[in-house]
Amino acid sequence: MVTELAVDASNAAQLSSWDGAGGTFWVANADRFDEGIAAYHDRFLAAAQIAETATVLDIGCGSGRTTLDAARRAAGGSVLGVDLSSEMLELARQRQEREHITNATFKQADAQVCPFPAGTFDLAVSRHGVMFFGDPLVAFTNLARALRPGGRIVLLTWQPFERNEWLKAFFTCLSAGGQMPVPPSDAPSPFALSDPDRIRSLLDAAGFSDIEVEGLVEPMYFGPDPDDAFQFVSAHHAGLVRDLDPATKARALDGLRTNLAEHHTERGVLYDSAVWLVQARRD
Repeated sequence: MVTELAVDASNAAQLSSWDGAGGTFWVANADRFDEGIAAYHDRFLAAAQIAETATVLDIGCGSGRTTLDAARRAAGGSVLGVDLSSEMLELARQRQEREHITNATFKQADAQVCPFPAGTFDLAVSRHGVMFFGDPLVAFTNLARALRPGGRIVLLTWQPFERNEWLKAFFTCLSAGGQMPVPPSDAPSPFALSDPDRIRSLLDAAGFSDIEVEGLVEPMYFGPDPDDAFQFVSAHHAGLVRDLDPATKARALDGLRTNLAEHHTERGVLYDSAVWLVQARRD
């Protein structure tokens, strides 16, 4: 259910999705989503250089994995995780209780306009959570304001669509020879921050310096076997086949099954993926 919340008009559609059916699906598959990009997680946290007494902001924290792992490192500090999805935040709080972590807090908020106290945080982090802002310049300016002078921001964002075998394969299969709906790179989407020049330009204009964009590649995990992976992937991308006629839909799903089987390894179903590890410092 969509919650009454202070959200910029440019993010209203994101609220509707993440605090609706999109968030429900992510909650139901939270462990799978975390497992999928686990190969990047330690490198991301290491780059964040979380001090024991750090005050950390986790943007688009989802179900809380990054927030809670950051809180362990900042044992003498605190971590605030913000997200649009009330369901994902509830799961994050349940995880927090199970893991007995007391220095993390979760808040439903639009980080683009949330009035964070100025100069509060030593560090802002986001694991694939900053690509959906309606106005990214306004959002990053707001995040810079929330950081103390010299505070850092560390992000994971996807590299361009064509470098991410996993999504390119899924879209190709599920389009069944039709037009492949490539997500935009200049509007809210997983690839909105896939251009390093755009990343640098936005962060520079928002008040950051010492901007570094490093490319990382790792296998992405989709399940222990093709049948399990098929259930997850076909549900996640059900919208791509929703309007196809029955014969075309069946052909698309058969193609997906075949492709998943071709990527089955002794470590499960794996596809190539590529991200940017972004680091910058507030002026």
